[in-house]
Amino acid sequence: MSQTQTVAYQRCPRCGNENTADSFACNFCGFRLKVEKIETVSIFRRIEAEWISPYPWYLKILYLFTSANKAFWDINHKRSKAPGWLILFFCSLLYGLMGLAFFSHFDFAGLGTYTLSRFLVNLSFFTVFFLFGFMSQLIFFAILIWLFTKGANVAVGFTERLETRFGGLKETQEKYKEAEISPFSIYKGGTMLQLEGAYKFSMMLSAFAPFLLINAIKVLIVFAGFPTVSVPDVDLETLSELELAAYWTAVFHQMFSSGTWAVLDILDALTIAIWVPILMTLAIRELSNSSTTRVLIPTIIIGVIVAVLYYFLRPTFLG
Repeated sequence: MSQTQTVAYQRCPRCGNENTADSFACNFCGFRLKVEKIETVSIFRRIEAEWISPYPWYLKILYLFTSANKAFWDINHKRSKAPGWLILFFCSLLYGLMGLAFFSHFDFAGLGTYTLSRFLVNLSFFTVFFLFGFMSQLIFFAILIWLFTKGANVAVGFTERLETRFGGLKETQEKYKEAEISPFSIYKGGTMLQLEGAYKFSMMLSAFAPFLLINAIKVLIVFAGFPTVSVPDVDLETLSELELAAYWTAVFHQMFSSGTWAVLDILDALTIAIWVPILMTLAIRELSNSSTTRVLIPTIIIGVIVAVLYYFLRPTFLG
């Protein structure tokens, strides 16, 4: 008995090309094969416009804020140009500025405001926060992408769909070179959907664009909302270990006891619970050509759980 599975197909009424039965949009011309109720909401509407060439990176990032469905529609046509790593880099730069804003509230008695020493200290502070921000956000975003992938696997078989679409990329490329594809496929840029790798991580990383705005807001909050702490000019080498610990505890106590930390935590939590899951849904939907509703439900659930566990239960929020 043959173990070969029969794959069901549906023919696109616009361009005539065949798509798998579980496809929600034509892989060749972008025509919507199935329409979900959630697509009446503008951000979830599938784009069917003509695609000619990828938007510049700055327009991609702008559209991730103003028209996210359009942004991921464009990114999906040229996934190798996804701005995910650029977004991480800019988020890290803002993290460095956040470190400078934080450091500006420390008034060191032996350190002038406009001196070379102060500039070098500021530069070192910015560099440390930039590197810390890059590594910490990369790890955090990677963990979230892993969690969202697991949720999408349960909901729509995300990884399996990617393997089906992009696993045999070389064979797929040869097939489409030799096949007689409808002119509508080329006109709509549809062949790019099939002839390029998934670039899953970079595309899903683009869903964290909201942190560009959130980190910028946090820089302003840190700059304006924290108290200024006077740091006495003390020869630290003369202090014992206990005296040194007491010294730094006294210096940092005023800063870390500020209620401003709770505001920063709330901003992060709401972003992870709502904004990022919506963008991640669009990224996963476009990558896997699957149901918007079925992807949205687990991503929202995962986002809320992470927000509650990681942010609302943090000591700075509770304390």
